Amino acid sequence: MSWTPSSWRAFPIKQQPTYQDQELLKQVEETLSSYPPLIFAGEARKLKEKLASAGRGEAFLLQGGDCAESFADFNAPNIKNLFKLMLQMNMVLMYSTGKPIVKVGRVAGQFAKPRSSDFEEINGVKLPSYRGDIINCMEFSEEARIPNPENMIKAYNQSASTLNLLRAFSRGGLADLNKVHQWNLDYIKDHSLDTRYDEVSENIDKSMKFMSACGLTSDVIPQLHQTTLYTSHEALLLNYEESLTRKDEETGEWYDCSAHMLWIGDRTRDLTEAHIEYFRGIQNPIGCKVGPSMGEDELIELIDALNPDNEEGRLNLIVRMGASKIREYFPKLLKKVRDAGRNVVWSCDPMHGNVEKSSSGYKTRDFSNILSEVEQFFAIHKEMGTVPAGIHLEMTGNDVTECTGSASSPITAEGLASRYHTQCDPRLNASQALELSFTLSDTITKAE
Repeated sequence: MSWTPSSWRAFPIKQQPTYQDQELLKQVEETLSSYPPLIFAGEARKLKEKLASAGRGEAFLLQGGDCAESFADFNAPNIKNLFKLMLQMNMVLMYSTGKPIVKVGRVAGQFAKPRSSDFEEINGVKLPSYRGDIINCMEFSEEARIPNPENMIKAYNQSASTLNLLRAFSRGGLADLNKVHQWNLDYIKDHSLDTRYDEVSENIDKSMKFMSACGLTSDVIPQLHQTTLYTSHEALLLNYEESLTRKDEETGEWYDCSAHMLWIGDRTRDLTEAHIEYFRGIQNPIGCKVGPSMGEDELIELIDALNPDNEEGRLNLIVRMGASKIREYFPKLLKKVRDAGRNVVWSCDPMHGNVEKSSSGYKTRDFSNILSEVEQFFAIHKEMGTVPAGIHLEMTGNDVTECTGSASSPITAEGLASRYHTQCDPRLNASQALELSFTLSDTITKAE
């Protein structure tokens, strides 16, 4: 069947809203189709090259950001804190591994969320589930939960503003390696992690002074002054994605210009349904979540559907098994792909398989389980002789209390209520994410 940006509409689809006003929906889609792209095709091609390097073990993918972006929490400090956290984690990983770090944010488009149930019930009142700000509102009322097509316009505008600020941070001097001490977030200072980060920073400072004495400064070497943070999100709401799909004038190929990289969730990866149909036609680097329900032959069919030319850097398989299941389910999938000679980029999502209900009633994730899944992921790759290419995290640069445990942020079940601010799923706070990056650095070094 020939592909078009709208050919997905002829296929069954899951996790989509039912819009009451179809005429308004059509108007919004037409408006978005006339708007400028948020990213350029050349940027997506460059990311694909970098992901190919990660797939070969020559670089490492760091992908992270919000579970779900919010209209209400949209402000410059939140964006800046995430950017600074990505820079810190990048520096820790790059310093210890000696590899370039491919930085991809879950940002500037991560507004739609799949849900396990179409409805939510509180105190006997049953309403449609909250599906992210691009679709409906988090407030538990009948009016708020009605899907509103105009939210897509707001999501586009917020994404454009976020991208504008991220590009300014990336190119305007904040990423300068001479400012590595300034990346530390205020609430991590005077902390055990601060001491360890300072050690890395001091060594980088010494290297920068030596290079400066040799005439190699950030004034003449842009790489010392600038960086690149790519954007990504789960392309769940296909009405929005289609509206931002553009044909590249240089190559004649189609790109989803809502983000540099898009991924398919574990709930919407059915080979006969709409999301696979849409993804097979766009030329961005793409991802697909791989959970414990994935079959070996099914995975090969999925790879061949999404990457028929076996192109390096095209397909990122994001493994999300859970600490208690990864050892049972992942090795056979990895062996099947390895033996079939398929080129994929393997990354570990240690968040989504480790959700649990705390004794205080909050949905949380325990840091020890997150860390265990990461360590098992790397150990399995070492046993198989394959490349663990990246990490995929739900995290924030803010001082939230959503995940329990960790030495740096010993949050208890009772303490979750203190600063539990997530729109949907629990995120690592900055100290937990930085602690994980140090542990990850040690794990990578030992695995090689």
